[in-house]
Amino acid sequence: MAAAGAAAAVVAPVRGQGASGAGAVLDVAIIGAGLAGLTAARDLQRAGCESFVVLEARDRVGGRTLNHDLGGGYFSEAGGQWIGPGQTAIMDLAKELGVGTFPTWWQGKMTLMAGDARATAESDGGFGTDAKLRHELEAMAKQVPSAAPWTAPRAAEYDAMSFGDWLAKKNLAPADQLSWNLGATLTTGAVPAKVSLLHYLGMINSASCNYEQLESIKGGAQETRISGGSQILSIKMAQALGEKVRLSTPVLKIENWQDGPVAIHTPTGVVRARSVIVALSPALCTQIAFDPPLPEKRREMQRRWPAYAPMRKTVHVYSKAFWREKGLNGWVVQAKGPVLWAYDNSPEDVSFGVISAFVRSGGLPSDTAAARDELSKIYAQALGEEALHPVQYHDYDWGKADRWSLTCTSPMPPGFLTRFGDVLHAPLGRLIWSGTETADIWATSMDGAVRSGHKAALQALGTVAGGQRKDNHG
Repeated sequence: MAAAGAAAAVVAPVRGQGASGAGAVLDVAIIGAGLAGLTAARDLQRAGCESFVVLEARDRVGGRTLNHDLGGGYFSEAGGQWIGPGQTAIMDLAKELGVGTFPTWWQGKMTLMAGDARATAESDGGFGTDAKLRHELEAMAKQVPSAAPWTAPRAAEYDAMSFGDWLAKKNLAPADQLSWNLGATLTTGAVPAKVSLLHYLGMINSASCNYEQLESIKGGAQETRISGGSQILSIKMAQALGEKVRLSTPVLKIENWQDGPVAIHTPTGVVRARSVIVALSPALCTQIAFDPPLPEKRREMQRRWPAYAPMRKTVHVYSKAFWREKGLNGWVVQAKGPVLWAYDNSPEDVSFGVISAFVRSGGLPSDTAAARDELSKIYAQALGEEALHPVQYHDYDWGKADRWSLTCTSPMPPGFLTRFGDVLHAPLGRLIWSGTETADIWATSMDGAVRSGHKAALQALGTVAGGQRKDNHG
């Protein structure tokens, strides 16, 4: 609510500035109809600005959120899905849109697998990491501002090593190593050896410098699910925006971005705007030609952006959540094998059972039926023979199925933030960068996407209002 009020104050002079016709110049063009772009569009409209358009390359909205339709009004998420304490931006958005939430299920025993060996352990809603090391990380994270980790006093030192390098010095037992690896990999999309320690500390800083708030289900960022699946937020925002959202409209080229009006070339024509919100992952910006070219450092940052965490999520639907009757919580962790982490993703009313999983890249056959059967056998070993008989199966590999995402998360490698961090947020000419990667807190999460949309809308409205004042006073 505060963001909307601030936006209204900024945009007061620009009410009613609509635009139409082939030669018209809009106030704002937004590229990308994910949570960031649609939030920005919603803020513009709520502030009284109607002169804008949202351009989306896909034939759907939602970006890296996508629902599998399970029938009967039930959905399972193929992409981002959880929210938790401290993620107030997306919680507020859900309330405003009339979308409910419900707790993620974690109660019961988890199943650990290593080859043919199977063991169960009581779950506390987290991954069982060592408290002493958690506190050490939290103390370090207090000195790493999430909005600009590269400005931390020890930024160069922390960015020169990976989180894996740091863990290697702690002489962890194999079971502890597995727990740390699992949490970090699920959050960042890459194993600790590929993730900058500085980047990881910045993520902990986002979570009030509380490791468990970042990584846990109970009390953490995975604590709550969205009724109707996470994509419902984007769908509802797009429905309210109507024809201002143009699907199947990829941006091919952006001209005159320095001074404006900016010319945005698409397969269906050219859109002209005074300001442009680019609500895309930096990696996707390489698919757009900029004339004149962007500054070299920005171009290099986009070329080198870590896009190697596509993630693949699978969904097994069963007639009932039979594992709960056995005191199991549906979690399956394999030390080696295709299953990184499987979890109970059943609907709130538990009218049927769902096991979703993050699977290791290359760990399963690409053929859907073969992947389903292989996972069913693993679940049967872990949860019981009933797992051999799913009634539905869904599978989404973001690296192969969606050229407009490339990667679900952005695990920053060592050396990246201290080299390129200063060009990630800064606007260029009439270009405003948005998307979850640019969020000041909770970057890479759905909450971060919403926050970045609020921020971009304010920047755009300020630019438009300033331009109109200049025009009025000549």
